[in-house]
Amino acid sequence: MKFLTGQILSIVQLIVSVLLIITILLQGRGSGLGSAFGGTGVTYQTKRGFEKWLYYATIVLIIFFIGIAIANLLI
Repeated sequence: MKFLTGQILSIVQLIVSVLLIITILLQGRGSGLGSAFGGTGVTYQTKRGFEKWLYYATIVLIIFFIGIAIANLLI
C-alpha cells in the first residue's frame, strides 16, 4: 500500500510540475531584467483578466507542489 501511495504522489507531482512550468512560461515578459539595467521606465500595471487568473493559479500550483513534495518525503 505504501508503494502504491508513493507512485500516485509521484504521478500527481509530475502533473503539477508540468502545469507549473506552463503557467510560469505563459506569464508576461514585460517585467524581466531589462528594468534592472535601466532599460524601461518605472510603471505600475495591475493584472486583469487572464493574467490575474494565471498569477493566482501559479501561486496555488506552487503551494500544491511543495505540499506534495513534503508528503512524498514523509511517505
